[in-house]
Amino acid sequence: MQITGPRAPAGPAAPYAAAPQQPDWANHPDLPLVRGELAAARALVTAEEVAAARRALASAARGSARVLQAGDCAESFADDGAARTAAKAAALASLAGRLHERTGEDVALFGRMAGQYAKPRSRPVETVEGVELPAYRGDLINSATADARSRRHDPHRMLRAHRAASRVLGALRAHHGDGAADTPGGTDGPWVCHEALVLDWEESLLRTDPVTGGSFLSSTHFPWVGARTRQPEGAHVRLLASVVNPVGCKIGPSADPEDVIRLCEVLDPEREPGRLTLIVRMGAAALPELLPEVVRRVRRAGHPVVWLSDPMHGNTVRTLSGRKTRYLDDVIEEARCFMRVVESAGAHPGGLHLEVADREVTECVGGPVADESQLGARYESLCDPRLCPEQARMLIDAVL
Repeated sequence: MQITGPRAPAGPAAPYAAAPQQPDWANHPDLPLVRGELAAARALVTAEEVAAARRALASAARGSARVLQAGDCAESFADDGAARTAAKAAALASLAGRLHERTGEDVALFGRMAGQYAKPRSRPVETVEGVELPAYRGDLINSATADARSRRHDPHRMLRAHRAASRVLGALRAHHGDGAADTPGGTDGPWVCHEALVLDWEESLLRTDPVTGGSFLSSTHFPWVGARTRQPEGAHVRLLASVVNPVGCKIGPSADPEDVIRLCEVLDPEREPGRLTLIVRMGAAALPELLPEVVRRVRRAGHPVVWLSDPMHGNTVRTLSGRKTRYLDDVIEEARCFMRVVESAGAHPGGLHLEVADREVTECVGGPVADESQLGARYESLCDPRLCPEQARMLIDAVL
């Protein structure tokens, strides 16, 4: 498979004043060298793969398929081995198969893999065992190890991210190419996706499709912009507007319908099915009031978006001990309400965007995790709480 090709210029370092949630490494003397090495590095995904992913999403936009985006909240460099990749791929394929069984429609499967190495944070610092430290921002930026040296923002970690992502993608291709775990009938993919957060990383991995001449992000098949970085005139949205990848945008409770329409105009100016996915994360309480007008306005403007429910991020709470968790009942309620609202507006509810582990962790309450007292048994997430596979199956069965 051809995975190299002409590359787009890496360009200057990101304009940090106009781009929120960037690492604190703009003045690091090695940043230009790291960006240059990434610009010359092997592409992680191909233009052909990107085009195939976009075609699958176009089917969902037209109402004839569903989408499942799922995987880790924050991916670890330590999980780049073939066995771990195979376990994740198998878990996601099982969930996609369940979604196909419930709907009778083809499912486009996207794993939060091979690049979900950076996380936005609401505060720049956090307290760990009484010590205030820089917040863990994902393995791309710093280490989860709780000491001051490990929490420094280091641009060299982008090179580690490229090596780790390359190994994951290689293992994923081999795993499916040798027939060890072919995706279930009715499932397309898998492709990979992540939040396009760190501009030094994303800009350095811009490449040019040698066939069409279009620019694409070779860091992933399907990038999305988060609720904290979705400003229509911001650097993150401008970047995604410039590439031919299918792109997504998180829509939270603060999203005004006018802002959403402006985002659609910037990211989907030609109104092309498969180009833009709106990933709704409003919270179970807020969604019934806020989402209907957003859906009506987008449809009236003629944008054939894929509508996805992210019922996780708007329903995060903290226990009395300070540990983050999510209640499965709240997650199910938001996803159910999303389906009702989108269908009542005459649109197609495209599917689900979930944070889910490949093993039976105890990070969210519900199903096999009876109450908060059981969260400590196997709480392994580096950042936000994930569903375990059994909880994810319960969600799919309850919603579809």
